[in-house]
Amino acid sequence: MGLLDTILGRSKPVRPDLDQLFALPSAALTLQAGAGYTPTGLGSVCFAGVEGGGFARIRQDVQELLDADTGDDSHPVEFSQDSYGYTWLLARQAPDDTATLVNDLHAVNTLLQDGGFGPQLLCSLMSFRDAEQRPLALVYLYKRGTFYPFAPGSGDVEKRDNQRELQVRAVLEDDLRIEKDLARWFPVWGAPGL
Repeated sequence: MGLLDTILGRSKPVRPDLDQLFALPSAALTLQAGAGYTPTGLGSVCFAGVEGGGFARIRQDVQELLDADTGDDSHPVEFSQDSYGYTWLLARQAPDDTATLVNDLHAVNTLLQDGGFGPQLLCSLMSFRDAEQRPLALVYLYKRGTFYPFAPGSGDVEKRDNQRELQVRAVLEDDLRIEKDLARWFPVWGAPGL
């Protein structure tokens, strides 16, 4: 960052730190103890769709890597596309095995990043439910290196439960690097696994 950037108030963007994902298992324990949310065993990675042989190869590598450890009672990895054209990968593990789920999410992000598709990575999320079965996601913003909670409201209307999001932020602020700019707490309506 140069002098002109400092004068104009520009800051260097935070470099993605995928190792931040490894804080999720301990954050899940804190979230369960402090707010009553339990993991569902579902996690997703969202990225902008790209075409070409290189991306198809990486997608196949991701599928093979994550399906390799699935047993007869496990579900394979699922790819889907949302209404905005983004590609989602849904990974499943036992609800009490957040460490393996985080390893899967980290592996997907790393394979995409190392394959030259880092700019297409948008976010990763891990899903939770409370005693009333209300969904919650902890969303990792790849380009910011930060997390935020996303709590959809009840019903079919796309409305967020901002009060729950702020409560979760307060519970997790010592465990995760929480995104300070609330305007960057983007909704992830219809995210697989949520």
